Amino acid sequence: MSASHTFSVNQKIVYPSQGVGRILEIKERKFKNENVLYYVIYLEVSDMTVMVPVAKAEELGIRAIVQPEEAREALELMSKEFEPIPSDWKLRYQMNLDLLKKGSVIDIATIVRSLYHRSKVKELPILERKLYDSARKLLEDEIAFSLDLPRNEVEKLIHTHLEPPGSEHAAPVKDVVAVIEDDEEFIENDMEIEEDVDDQDDSDD
Repeated sequence: MSASHTFSVNQKIVYPSQGVGRILEIKERKFKNENVLYYVIYLEVSDMTVMVPVAKAEELGIRAIVQPEEAREALELMSKEFEPIPSDWKLRYQMNLDLLKKGSVIDIATIVRSLYHRSKVKELPILERKLYDSARKLLEDEIAFSLDLPRNEVEKLIHTHLEPPGSEHAAPVKDVVAVIEDDEEFIENDMEIEEDVDDQDDSDD
């Protein structure tokens, strides 16, 4: 299959670290004296439109919305036991950021599960809070589209799997959506915030 036919106009896609989007059109533009084919993608969560070279879509992790069975697998994953995560928040942050960039629905569910339960032990540092919010928003959007369910119902489903019946419920994690508009900008801004956190309080390590 040629790159130009990987996705079609009006198809819903996932752009890891950006959110769920829709292909508005596939257009050709001249770049450095060459004709380059682009996906024009509308990202609802940030209300912006981006152009991505068709040839780079796979490299950027852009993929189709998962099938319902895989969405259900992601939900079930959040109910399963898992290995303890590092106590060093900077190490946790980098591990989860790498998972977010990979961007499979299982990777995203793994981030949500680990950071949700970590937040019950100790309040998340600023960067992890942003990462959690971004991952959870992306997971909610994709599962809602995949299972064709209302957003509020998906939110309840995720919480039920994070806190199965009979488990002890912690105070709900406050939902604050953090939109990552650009991977490099996000990482750069994170490093600036990290320096501030280091200066103010090293106790989160």
